[in-house]
Amino acid sequence: MHTELTPRRELALLLTLAGIQFTHVVDFMIMMPLGPQLTELFSITDTQFGLLVSAYTFAAGISGLLAASFVDRFERKRLVLVLYFLFALTTLACALAPTYGMLMLARVAAGTFGGILSAMTQTVIGDVIPFARRGRATGLVMTSFSLATVIGVPSGLFLANHAGWHSSFIAIAIACVVVGLLAVFSLPRLDKHVALARGQDVLFAIRGVWADQNHRRALAMSSAMMFAAFTVIPYITIYMQSNKVLLPNEIPFIYLSGGIVTLLTARWIGVLTDRVGKRKMFQRMLLLSMVPMTITTLMQPSPLPLVLFVSASLFFFMNARMIPGMALLTSAAQPQFRGAFMSLNGAVQSMSIGMATWIGGLLIQRNAQGEVTHYWLCALAGVAASLLAFMLAQRVKMHTSEPGHVPG
Repeated sequence: MHTELTPRRELALLLTLAGIQFTHVVDFMIMMPLGPQLTELFSITDTQFGLLVSAYTFAAGISGLLAASFVDRFERKRLVLVLYFLFALTTLACALAPTYGMLMLARVAAGTFGGILSAMTQTVIGDVIPFARRGRATGLVMTSFSLATVIGVPSGLFLANHAGWHSSFIAIAIACVVVGLLAVFSLPRLDKHVALARGQDVLFAIRGVWADQNHRRALAMSSAMMFAAFTVIPYITIYMQSNKVLLPNEIPFIYLSGGIVTLLTARWIGVLTDRVGKRKMFQRMLLLSMVPMTITTLMQPSPLPLVLFVSASLFFFMNARMIPGMALLTSAAQPQFRGAFMSLNGAVQSMSIGMATWIGGLLIQRNAQGEVTHYWLCALAGVAASLLAFMLAQRVKMHTSEPGHVPG
């Protein structure tokens, strides 16, 4: 179910999808470093602020689950534009929220629309980009995550420090307007899937996805992939600072170096994914990612270059398994159910992130000196989840109309 585009139109489409992902990722990530400002402004506890952050992820997960029942009933371009407009409005609402309660409601709403949008970008890639180029396309779109880390979050913090926390969300809303205008012209009309869903009940798509054993394996693989990363990543800053591995003013270099590395290598990983094969590339990167994951949780005070090398390696390998992993997932979906499948996948991933973060928080402890202990248990959980994802990937079948293709 591919719509043929010229190379220039295809590039414009992929850049637009990357722009949508960029604004969504920055909108999610910007909340965490704004913690000190918001806790003081609204007189809230760290626990209440944590709820403010996690509410976005859980809202994205629930909306992805609900969206699976209707996304394949609508033409893709129109649905993306409507959702993106609502996402921009709710992000603006975050900037205008006068109280903690109102900000919480705005964050839930933004997460609701952002979660569906994230799934829709992958759905459009699957609908438009032929199998042979899907890894490269996924790599290009996923550079948005690196750009969000390197450019989006630091820029948002600069605005927040000089013009107040509201300005960060206003800037994101303005960026949404620009990307939305590009989407009007670059997104093709995609409606071949609508005919199959017409006349069916609301659970038709969900049943269609869940009835396929291959879909269930792919969703389980996706869940394990995300769980493996987020048992460790959310607590890197706490561990590095509390255990004096890095000074507080050195912490930003972790994300800056990691973002630059993933930005410079994302497209190369995408090309290599198409050349080596989605499955093989994903499995190899899974195994390699376990090394820096484990080392990170055992780090002791060391020279800054060594610490940054380990953390940048972790970011690189996490991104290097995500690109072939998402290409594999997109190709595992039956074309007529791809929208519902990717929505369910978005829900599964969001819930896995929330669950992994919660479990990681239960595993780590503090000693009498206030240092973090048992962080290595988070790596152990991540390694176990990675091995599970490796085994599930072996059994996931890919749908392709490419003649003579041998699944890789």
